[in-house]
Amino acid sequence: MLKGLGGLGGLGDMSKMMKAAQEMQGKMAELQEGLNRINVVGESGAGLVTATCSAKGELKALDIDPSIFDPTQKEVVEDLIVAAIKDAQKKAGDRSQEEMKRLYESLGLPADMKLPF
Repeated sequence: MLKGLGGLGGLGDMSKMMKAAQEMQGKMAELQEGLNRINVVGESGAGLVTATCSAKGELKALDIDPSIFDPTQKEVVEDLIVAAIKDAQKKAGDRSQEEMKRLYESLGLPADMKLPF
């Protein structure tokens, strides 16, 4: 008999941990897929430029009000476009963190836990 293993109880606990890890991995995959379907909108210039990103930060659409197309204001337009995209990407990151927090809480984990994936 192997006395150091504490019987088969330790193996049962390991099995539970492996099952929980597989469940978490499945939920993470679902979350990642869900983040592709969630859209957030960033804007600049009081709405003259809007950018839509997935919650994963992928740019999906850009809408520019035609009133800003003044050839003498090229740099301003470019700045507004960049600002709208950055705003949308920040909102995407925030939304992604919210979704991760919900997942962690649903699994009984600390909301601020950092996982390697």
